[in-house]
Amino acid sequence: MGRLVEQFSSLPGIGRKSAERLANHILSCREADAMALADAIRDVKKTVRRCQICFNLTEQEVCSICRDPRRDRTIVCVVEQPKDVSALEAASAFQGTYHVLGGRIAPLEGIGPDDLTIGRLIQRIKKENVREVIMATNPTLEGDGTALFISNLLEDEPVTITRLARGIATGSVLEFANKEMLADAMRGRQNF
Repeated sequence: MGRLVEQFSSLPGIGRKSAERLANHILSCREADAMALADAIRDVKKTVRRCQICFNLTEQEVCSICRDPRRDRTIVCVVEQPKDVSALEAASAFQGTYHVLGGRIAPLEGIGPDDLTIGRLIQRIKKENVREVIMATNPTLEGDGTALFISNLLEDEPVTITRLARGIATGSVLEFANKEMLADAMRGRQNF
């Protein structure tokens, strides 16, 4: 049981006590339910991959957002993680496409521009006739620094660079913002 508690406690937001409760639940539930959880974890690790276009999570080569013909491909919203796409999609305020960086530039953590999908973003903007790039990185020091780095790379391109309005408090993360706050921030975006 110690190994199971250790694995649960390694998950984000799960402390030792919560890990112990989860482990005890697994031990007390029916074997079929425990195996269904194990199978779901195994399946998601085998079937989910990054979209070839935007790097969001998908079970196919190209995600449903990039395949959707109703989406405006001339507007790309740049986010740090797939969970940010989910948060923005829940607000139902954006009809463009996304680009998931896979993180943010964080030199103290050893994460540089080459560790992210910034190069692929620049290629995509040049190739796909993108007219607006919305910087929706988290409003943190690293998120703002990443947005500034990308905007500097794009300064010679014929593209408008906007940033989400600051209805989202500095230091917060997109996944914890409510739908209305995200919708207001998307509608009130400003030039970067």
